[in-house]
Parts: sequence; C-alpha cells; structure tokens
Amino acid sequence: MAWRTNIVNHYRTVWGTEPEPCPFSAGPISQLPLDFSVIKFVPHGRRRMWTYATCCMSQPVDHRPIELHMFSPWESDEVVQLLVATAHYHRTAAKLDLGHSVNFGRPWMGTSKSEYGLVSLPYLDGPFLENLKTNSRQLKFYWLIPVTHSEVEFKKQNGFEALEELFDRAGFDYLNPERSAVA
Repeated sequence: MAWRTNIVNHYRTVWGTEPEPCPFSAGPISQLPLDFSVIKFVPHGRRRMWTYATCCMSQPVDHRPIELHMFSPWESDEVVQLLVATAHYHRTAAKLDLGHSVNFGRPWMGTSKSEYGLVSLPYLDGPFLENLKTNSRQLKFYWLIPVTHSEVEFKKQNGFEALEELFDRAGFDYLNPERSAVA
C-alpha cells in the first residue's frame, strides 16, 4: 500500500491537483497487479490538457520500476484503454524502458495516424516528475508519446535521440491526434 500511496502523492505534488480514478474492467485486467489503476488529472491553471497516468504498473520487486503517463486534449477513455494495454504488455510480455516503442494496435484517438507509443523523458515536467526514490528504490516516471509507424521506423534506423531531435525541429504538436508524421 505504501508503494501506491507514494506514487499517487508524487503525481499529486508534481501536477498540483487531486487525481480521479478511471474505472476499467475490460480485457485481461486481472493479469495486472491488484493495486494497478489508471488515474487522471483534470486541466487546471496553465495546464490545459488532461493527464492520464498509470499507478502501480511498477511493483517494488521490479528490477527497473517505471510508470507511464499520456496527455490528451480532452477527456478520453481511449487513453485509459491504451495505458491499460501498455501496462499489460509491460507486465506480461516485454519490459518497457526509456526509448522503447509499443504498438497500440489501433489509433491513439479517433482516426489518428499515431498507432504506437514512444517511452520518453517527461520533458514537460522534467526530473521533478521523472525521479522518485521510494522504499529504497529508484522509480522512473516516463511520458508515453503517441507516434506514427514511420516515426518508429525512423527511430529504429536513426536512434531514439535522432527522433526526439526531429520532433524538436518540426515543432511537434503532441496534443494533436490528427498531426502529420514528422518522419
């Protein structure tokens, strides 16, 4: 219970608002840790986007514990579903880490061309969000950025940092589900 409390308190401190639960019962949710959930943070102040975050995707026994978050221009059950599916993949198939990509198997939202997620540093919130020492463990909090197939292929050919540099040069609009690919 302390693990979950520490994660929720960390998010609360960084994002400055109370989280709300995102009930979800479809799919193989029973294969995730009992204390796993997705929580959301409503837009407030200068933060005009919805923020969705995993809670207890990581467990205290994990070698490299991580949690993920995504942003959305509006309230969205689609984002909740993607975080649940990504957490399931992480727990049951292959451990995710910084620079990894995951195939969502469907668009991020609506008809978006972004059908993949890229595990990235939390650039909007920095190291304050990224790092939490709890239970004598270093827990990492990463941003799951929706990306296109061509961007994932670019990353495979040129590297994770090259893709992030391309995002910077292109003025990447991370909140636009209908954005064009930068690669």
